[in-house]
Amino acid sequence: MEPTKTIKITDENTAMRKAEHYCAYQERSQQEVRNKLYEWGVVGRIVETVISRLITDNFLNEERFARTYARSKFNQKQWGRIKIKQGLKLKQVPDVLIKKALLGIDAEDYWQVLHTLINKKAPLVKEKDPFKRRYKLQQYAMSRGFENDLIAEVLKASEL
Repeated sequence: MEPTKTIKITDENTAMRKAEHYCAYQERSQQEVRNKLYEWGVVGRIVETVISRLITDNFLNEERFARTYARSKFNQKQWGRIKIKQGLKLKQVPDVLIKKALLGIDAEDYWQVLHTLINKKAPLVKEKDPFKRRYKLQQYAMSRGFENDLIAEVLKASEL
């Protein structure tokens, strides 16, 4: 088996075309695009030039990325705000955009998702001791990125 050859892109226009295609496929953060350009072998000022052009041509928009990321992680994976915030921080999205993105999550929907998550998990927890049972449900919801005070409210309301 031959080792895979990595193609090095040295031409700005080629890098731009590939980056446009990469961004058109799915919303990306600036850091994701920067990392991909480095992976393709693009170096130096070309990286920042390509990123600037992508922003100008609206292929790359951090605020749009943050909103989309938050909405999709909440709706599809049922992540809480804490886990979403961590994910956005890992992608080096500015804090102000993270706050805006998290505000886009409807409070009523958030409460409902947490409530549903806990109620679905409850029958699967085999613990007999009510304190340990509550603790396990709380830990589960926290691992999904939900806030401790909201979890406590839902557990109290559900009487689990």
